[in-house]
Amino acid sequence: MSHTPVLSIRGLHHAYQVGATRAHDPAPARRHVLRSLDLTVQSGEVVVLSGASGAGKTTLLTLCGALRGVQEGELRVLGRDLRGLSARQQREVRSGIGFIFQSHHLIDALTAGQNVVMSLLGRVPLPEAARLAETALDSLGLARRMDALPEALSGGEKQRVAVARALVRHPALILADEPTASLDTASADLVLDALHTAARRWRAAVLLVTHDPRVFAVADRRLHLADGVLVEPRPHASRPRLQVAAR
Repeated sequence: MSHTPVLSIRGLHHAYQVGATRAHDPAPARRHVLRSLDLTVQSGEVVVLSGASGAGKTTLLTLCGALRGVQEGELRVLGRDLRGLSARQQREVRSGIGFIFQSHHLIDALTAGQNVVMSLLGRVPLPEAARLAETALDSLGLARRMDALPEALSGGEKQRVAVARALVRHPALILADEPTASLDTASADLVLDALHTAARRWRAAVLLVTHDPRVFAVADRRLHLADGVLVEPRPHASRPRLQVAAR
């Protein structure tokens, strides 16, 4: 059995240019957001990342998801080095990742079910895709909203449709950016249950960015990003673990 991490980062460094570049500037100013960062996430592990706004959490997720190029260091997803990839190769990597963004990014002209089915097109026959989409939405409390257009859904429902769309393919890596921020307690519990199930049953690796303390209940490991480096917060009193409902 292979123990290769799903996500492996060594010496990752990332900076943004600050201000306009002038011809006489020998080296434009740069703001460093990630500094020699190391991280591994194993199959079946849920890693929760916190940090102040602007600390670089979303930058880290977009790098892990091949949404931006690696500047310095090594970043591997399922053993594949992401540095120096072409646009086509980046798309290939992204096809194996489940993304959950802060914004739902649903297609307004498609129903909830159709939005989820879109994630499966070309992978399985359409009838099977429809069945899988219905199962995914049902697990998130949206079985009766299959045929609803996004305009008829609440903000929390839209976010849960986006979660179903990300998870329906059973990706090996799930990258989630504040997935519960706009959700009430009941909806957040459904989303956390789904992520916990993905890790435990499908052995997905989950890297989740959040400010929401409710998420800590599903964490195998908690990390904090500050000044471009990762630190483990001091242990607190034990929290109750999320109980995954039998399905």
